[in-house]
Amino acid sequence: MTEQASVADPETPDIPGKPTSASRTTLSHIMTHNDTNLLGTVHGGVIMKLVDDAAGAVAGRHSGGPAVTASMDEMAFLEPVRVGDLVHVKAQVNWTGRTSMEVGVRVLAERWNESAPATQVGSAYLVFAAVDADGKPRRVPPVLPETERDKRRCQEAQIRRTHRLARRRAIMELRERRAAEGFED
Repeated sequence: MTEQASVADPETPDIPGKPTSASRTTLSHIMTHNDTNLLGTVHGGVIMKLVDDAAGAVAGRHSGGPAVTASMDEMAFLEPVRVGDLVHVKAQVNWTGRTSMEVGVRVLAERWNESAPATQVGSAYLVFAAVDADGKPRRVPPVLPETERDKRRCQEAQIRRTHRLARRRAIMELRERRAAEGFED
């Protein structure tokens, strides 16, 4: 359990944690000509949509209700995806905060014309915020890493969070300095 996830909210009773396996999921899709870009390979936006769909399913499952995409980090396209490939998008919650969670996603492709095992073609990290019926943030259960790999992923997610917050803080400070100096953005 992370330090952030274990902080008690005096206004809300403690929420029991959920193991990483409780919300882990895989979505699969066969790529068609409708999914291609001008180069004849699958458009990156199509892959990103599948990534967001899988991550959203995991975030909703883990949080027990609606969750919205807050950010996407480090979307990496490692190899092209082609028409006919069977794409598997595997997602799991890596880290939870009070109302947000990081979901890690791996994208694999089974080549339709090869007998080789599926190849990793992409990966991404997304942050989701759990929301109530009015769109207001709501608490999420802590994630309970089950394996050494899950623990490593949780620790790496905390590093990414620290970097996201530091980047946001540095940008806001720069904007405030420029505004104080009379520059308009």
